[in-house]
Amino acid sequence: MEAEQLNQIANRFDDLGQRAEELKRYLDYPTKVDRLEEVVRMSEDPELWNDPKKAQEVGREKKALEDVVVVLDDVTSGVNDGRELFEMARAEDDFDTVAAIEDDLVQLEERIAKLEFRRMFNNPMDPNACFIDIQSGAGGTEAQDWAGMLLRMYVRYGERKGFTVEVMEESEGEVAGITSATIKLTGDYAYGFLRTETGVHRLVRVSPFDSNARRHTSFCSVFVYPEVDDSFEIEINPADVRTDTYRASGAGGQHINKTDSAVRLTHMPTGIVVQCQNDRSQHRNRDEAWSMLRAKLYELELRKRMEAQQQLEAGKSDIGWGHQIRSYVFDQSRIKDLRTGYEVGNLKGVMDGDLDGFIEASLKQGV
Repeated sequence: MEAEQLNQIANRFDDLGQRAEELKRYLDYPTKVDRLEEVVRMSEDPELWNDPKKAQEVGREKKALEDVVVVLDDVTSGVNDGRELFEMARAEDDFDTVAAIEDDLVQLEERIAKLEFRRMFNNPMDPNACFIDIQSGAGGTEAQDWAGMLLRMYVRYGERKGFTVEVMEESEGEVAGITSATIKLTGDYAYGFLRTETGVHRLVRVSPFDSNARRHTSFCSVFVYPEVDDSFEIEINPADVRTDTYRASGAGGQHINKTDSAVRLTHMPTGIVVQCQNDRSQHRNRDEAWSMLRAKLYELELRKRMEAQQQLEAGKSDIGWGHQIRSYVFDQSRIKDLRTGYEVGNLKGVMDGDLDGFIEASLKQGV
């Protein structure tokens, strides 16, 4: 192994140590260490489990703190131990050990990179689960088929990230695809990863539904909003909400189609409508629908505040439903994000849920 390669490994150790120290300052590491000790003591108190809601909150906070403290501790320890072992192996020309140390170094770099990436999650709702509403635009069967493809894309994305994915509501198209759907993704920073997907997604392709094989342009709206837990005060007057029940459609067997288990809530002051039909129990569908409504009202308030802050900023892109964010040109195998300029040619990969490049670019640019 050449001296230059050995020097590069030594420099990587130095760089990794500096990055860990910068994160400790940025993430207020000492405060988190103290708070983690308090939370651990709270979690070990048997009385805590008499209050399931409080226990759940403590569990979430403990995991969030450990994701920072434990990772930084492991990286710092790994850098110190690895550098010492590296210098010994280097002095003895033990290149097999150096190669093993370099493999460990790669793993440490990956862990610190993930923590650095999370610095971009500056929204208080980012750690939460999220809902994704997909709505086909004008264009009949072609747009509905496109909406169905987007639904599959986000389901596959959630599966790739290890999220729990639930289809809360799905309305099938007349010939193919869907007219609308709502899915819920539960996992660490689900909303943080997906919030920049809100907007209009445009498809250009030769339509399989056109006997003349002409190119068609279709649009679908995607709206992402976070699940809101009880720690956020969202007041809803029950008198403002109309509740309708109806028979669920789609998969689910005979029972789900013969009872009025599906629930639709309409918030009359805002016109917001949510519906849930993924469970056979009307009671559970109602609870989930109320959770979705609270989440949408929270997101509405958040967007109002953002718009008030942004209306004086020249050239700021509209983040509303009418803003086209991404173009998918199938016959050219080209997908481009119109906000960041990020473009890929891996059509199959993206439609199978490989959205990391688009999401990382949008988070880095703060769109």
